[in-house]
Amino acid sequence: MFDSEYDLLLTQRLILQPRLAFTLRGKNDSANQLGSGLSAGSASLRLRYEFSRQLAPFIGVESERFFGQTAKLKTSTGEHKSETKFIAGLRFWF
Repeated sequence: MFDSEYDLLLTQRLILQPRLAFTLRGKNDSANQLGSGLSAGSASLRLRYEFSRQLAPFIGVESERFFGQTAKLKTSTGEHKSETKFIAGLRFWF
């Protein structure tokens, strides 16, 4: 899996985070509808507000697309090759 993200500071507390991720697989796994090679890619954009360095709620949108054999396996069972999700969450650490 390749994953890359970057924090763009809009203000001292408001942060925009673009993110890209790609998944590569070594072999087919038909039971889980996963093909070999480049199987999936996703791009997301999150906007978070840091109340403190330990607490930051966020909202965002994420788009995921399946490729190659994985896409064929997904469409053969009636699923879509791509999907877009709206996300919200809380980022925290100690």
